[in-house]
Order: sequence, then structure tokens, then C-alpha cells
Amino acid sequence: MIKTLRAFDLQGKNILIRADFNVPMKGSIVSNNFRIKASLPTIMTCIEAGAAVVIISHMGRPNGKVDESLSLVPVGEELAGLLEMPIKFSDNCISRDAIDTSISLKSGEIHLLENLRFHKEEELNDQEFSSKLARHGQIYINDAFGTSHRHHSSNVGVVPFFKNAGIGWLMDKELKYLDNSMSKPKTPLTIVIGGAKIDTKLKILEKFIDKADNIIIGGGMAFTFLRAKGKKVGGSLVDDSMIEFAKKIMNKALIKGVKIILPIDANCANSLENPSTNGIFSIEKIPDNMMGLDIGLETLEKYNSVLSQSQTVLWNGPMGVFEKKEFETGTRVMAKHLAECVSNGVKVIVGGGDTAAALEDYGLTKEMTHVSTGGGASLELLSGNALPAITALGV
Repeated sequence: MIKTLRAFDLQGKNILIRADFNVPMKGSIVSNNFRIKASLPTIMTCIEAGAAVVIISHMGRPNGKVDESLSLVPVGEELAGLLEMPIKFSDNCISRDAIDTSISLKSGEIHLLENLRFHKEEELNDQEFSSKLARHGQIYINDAFGTSHRHHSSNVGVVPFFKNAGIGWLMDKELKYLDNSMSKPKTPLTIVIGGAKIDTKLKILEKFIDKADNIIIGGGMAFTFLRAKGKKVGGSLVDDSMIEFAKKIMNKALIKGVKIILPIDANCANSLENPSTNGIFSIEKIPDNMMGLDIGLETLEKYNSVLSQSQTVLWNGPMGVFEKKEFETGTRVMAKHLAECVSNGVKVIVGGGDTAAALEDYGLTKEMTHVSTGGGASLELLSGNALPAITALGV
């Protein structure tokens, strides 16, 4: 049985919290603090109970080496601002000084440690590294859903060194919504899959082909499905290695009576570097020298019509290159429409990653039923796979 914060006497204890502060940055400034804000309820529960808090996290992929551009210093500044209180920071997560700082913390104080992945042992799930991390606290709380599909020191290796270990409110909320809510969803169920790569969405497509009533496909991956149907897609990105898989999914959907809905037009340009040449074309009239970078207006209308008739919607992946203003319309307008659907009683669950970042940019995060903080982790869980970090806590 996995325990939540409610199971522990926190007063006077040092709580080691594994958070997921791998947030988008612009230079040395946090550009999207969604994940940091999502961790605040767990942190505040500990502080208000009279505990001291030590927070560990990673940022990016420094490959076991110190990379100042991936330091958690800006995250600490953002966290201190959100909490409206000072926090302590150590520039090495396992140094003697860092451990001494944690041991000497007073109730109500917070200590943030530097990027775990500055040490190669983190991703190797090294036992000695895990034991040093464990010295920072007396109770271990994993609140980093975004890394729960990884088998690392900070979320798996560290657990056996604690008598008391459990999950925070963010992790608890994620598991309830993604696991429980999607086990028996209200129908019609519509799955919206976007992004560029099919291979990262294989498992979720295969799992929900048996449950979904509709599967809407957008983003770059849609062009591989269109090519698999024999459509011309101009110079749009196509993954030739995935065409047979796309055919398999569409054939299975046909047998199961599941509607797979693909774009009928696209907003295109010569390249991302030259977006000013963009224009909307029907799919089979995309010029050979242009590529689809967002769904078109007719496609958007078609997709939103299906969403309005759904009772449950699971959305993972943007409809286009939303980071570029010229190609954000599909993602932004669909997001606004889904917010309206929620107000009409539709349950909308968003599977983290780029989609969550987009919603935060549009100020629509709170308008959805649930927005996950983990892209890869949410896909693994929804695909029916065990999450190593959860398995470790359940033993």
C-alpha cells in the first residue's frame, strides 16, 4: 500500500522531497513555472506541519557533468518568490556541506539541492549515491510524477534507505486521474494525439484502440498516417519506418468500429525558418516545396465538432509547431474549445509535456479537468505499464 503525506507524523522531521523542477527556461529565467507551482501543496503541507524540507530534482540532460546552464539556481529563485520566503541552496547534492546544511535545518526551513544529473550515478541508480541522498531526510516523499517512469537513484534507489516513504499530493492526484479515471471512462471517449513522433505514442494508440470511440490525430505524425492512406502530403514530414504501423492501426480501428480522424487541410510553409511564406492548403494540394506545420481551419472545425460530442477526452500532443506564433492556431483554438467542453460537463485530461506547456502559455491550465505534469510518465501509465518509482514505494 502506497502511503501519502497523511500517513506520517511530519512535525520536527526533515522531509526529503523528490520534485520535478525540469522546467522550460529562457536564458537564466524560468519561462514556465507550472511544475513548480504544482509542487507547492506538498511543500506547504510539510512546512505547516512543523517539518523542514529538502528538495531534490533534475534539470535537462547534462550527462553526468556540471553544466551551469542547467543549474537549479533560477528554480530556487522562482520557488522562493512563489513561497514568499527565503530558501537555502547547495551547489552539490551529495557534498558534506550540503548534508550538514540539511541536518541543521530548523522547522519551516527549505533546502534546495543542485541538479541531480550533474552526477552520472543518478541515472545509473547507484547505491552509494542513493545512500548519500538519503542522509538529507528522515521521511522520503516522491512528488515527481514526471520522472516516475525512470529507474534512477532519486526515485527508486533511495527508497530502501527509508523506514518511512510515500508520495506527495501531486503524485497522488496524477495517479488518481490518469489511472482511475481512465480505467472506465464515460463514453463517447475521444483520444487526441499530436506531436511529431509516432514511436513515442505507439503504446497509447494500441491500448485505446479497444476503448476509444474516436481517435483524432494531429501534429507532424498525422502526415505519416495520411501517406499510409495513399495521400499526397507535399514536403511534409513523413516517418517511412512507421507507415506499416499506421496501416495496422487504421485497419484495427476499422475492425473495432473506431473512427480515426485525420486532417483535411494544413497550414504550410517552406520551412520553420521561413514561416512568413505560410498558407493553408487542402491535404492533397500541399506544394512539394512546402510542409504542413499546423492543422488548417477546416480540420479544426471538424475536430472540435467531434470533441463537442464526447464525454471524455484524453489529449496528448500539440496540433502543430505551437512554439511558433504562425503555427499555434490549431493547438490554441482547440484548447479554448476544450475549456468550453469542460464547462459543459466533458471530462478533459491532458497528458503533460508540450501540451501542458501550451495550456500554461494560454492561461487555460485550470480550465481543464486535469493537466498532468509528466508527458512520458503519463503515456507509460495510460499504456498500462508499471512505473518504477511507484513500484519501489509499493513494496
